[in-house]
Amino acid sequence: MNTITVRRKIENIKGLPTLPGVVQKISNMVENSTTSAEDIGRIISSDQVLSAKVLKLINSAFYGFPGRISSVTHGLVLLGFNVVKGLVLSASVFDMMEGKMVGLWEHSLGTAITSGIIAKRMNQKDPEEVSVAGLLHDIGKVVIKVSMPDEYEKILELVEEKEMPMLEAENKVLDFNHANVANWLCEKWNLPDNLKDPITYHHSPHLAKKVPKQTAMIHLADILVKGIGHGQGGDRWVPPLNKEAWQTLNLSKNDIEEIIREMDTDLEMVEDFGFSS
Repeated sequence: MNTITVRRKIENIKGLPTLPGVVQKISNMVENSTTSAEDIGRIISSDQVLSAKVLKLINSAFYGFPGRISSVTHGLVLLGFNVVKGLVLSASVFDMMEGKMVGLWEHSLGTAITSGIIAKRMNQKDPEEVSVAGLLHDIGKVVIKVSMPDEYEKILELVEEKEMPMLEAENKVLDFNHANVANWLCEKWNLPDNLKDPITYHHSPHLAKKVPKQTAMIHLADILVKGIGHGQGGDRWVPPLNKEAWQTLNLSKNDIEEIIREMDTDLEMVEDFGFSS
């Protein structure tokens, strides 16, 4: 199926989430060179519920600032605009998961944590941004469930009855998949390539043109989290590791063992993390 046909189908999904108003506003503000972190922090903080959730994410263990960041402005200074923008999106969209898709939230959070561990091990310049991409990597699944509940149930039936990977079941039922949906959302929301590429190509990292290394990190993190059975990504299938991604990362056996050890520790620390708690 060509891109135009897929996009038309996605555009016809009812209830596709729009960019939260506060993110649209700060996206416009950030283009102005005179805008300060304080200005953006003030806009986010004007929505008390949203700012509380963003602060909770910033202060979670996987950013290494547990309980130390008291304002969104402080978070912006430390983590940068793209990270905080991603966290605002996460807090807004993943709200839909509460009580309905707890397993996917746990998987997404696990992928965020593991992505950050891999990024730090590889001395990536902005490991927090890689974590945000990990947090948002399965956002297309949320949209499909919320916007197309009947089709989503058919997808789950195929996954269970045929033991089919979710990506394959989505393609069979919809003629597109959650990665296609995520790509269109990233374009609609004008997310930077550092987030867009890993979110879009986490199943096919060899196709990432702008940030192949970060995309490979999300790809590996997704596989590791599925491999240890943390959360529920929609199926029990552990996808194969892409050869090009593995070559891009150039990690040793010792690196992987250390990453898994750190995963075990950090995932235990956030086991009960949720927006409603």
